[in-house]
Amino acid sequence: MKQLTFAALVHLIGVCRTHGDVEVVLTVSKAALDRERLAVDSCMQEMNDAYPMGPLVPCSFLPEEFVECSLPELAVVSHNDTAETGHCTKFGGQRAEDVEWTWVACRVLPCIECRGRRHFFRRVPCIKYTGHHFLTTLLYSIFLGLVAVDRFCLGYSAIAVGKLMTLGGLGVWWIIDIFLLVTGNLTPADDSNWEPFY
Repeated sequence: MKQLTFAALVHLIGVCRTHGDVEVVLTVSKAALDRERLAVDSCMQEMNDAYPMGPLVPCSFLPEEFVECSLPELAVVSHNDTAETGHCTKFGGQRAEDVEWTWVACRVLPCIECRGRRHFFRRVPCIKYTGHHFLTTLLYSIFLGLVAVDRFCLGYSAIAVGKLMTLGGLGVWWIIDIFLLVTGNLTPADDSNWEPFY
């Protein structure tokens, strides 16, 4: 039995697809394909490293659209431990200096050409978004705050029921919630950040 290289196998499959009346059954060992793929990857790695001034961008410089990264997870950390890679002790923050950062594993999407390793670590902020928009919540608070739509929207159900039963605390609670939203003291109950506008 003749061993096929990975490139020859791809070519053969392409030829078989173009001739619909021919049915071909191929048996190729997975180990042979893995060896061939590894050889091609190492050749590409050597070729890319040999020409650092070439037209290909380093893989770690690719924007988010071309890279798939694992999401940071919340870590339960005792007072004398530190969070491990990919874990955050808390999410979010209202100011940039309040936001934690962590390293997550990323990989380049298929069919994207770049130079260097296709699997790497990237530093990302510990931020999560859950669909809460500040402007929408502010408008809810201004126009529907008397019936507690803003508090229900943010996930504060127990407080919202109290606000609803008292019609916004006879208007006082309604005004206070608008003030809390504008000053940044009323945020989503799940500690997520506001959705960005872009």
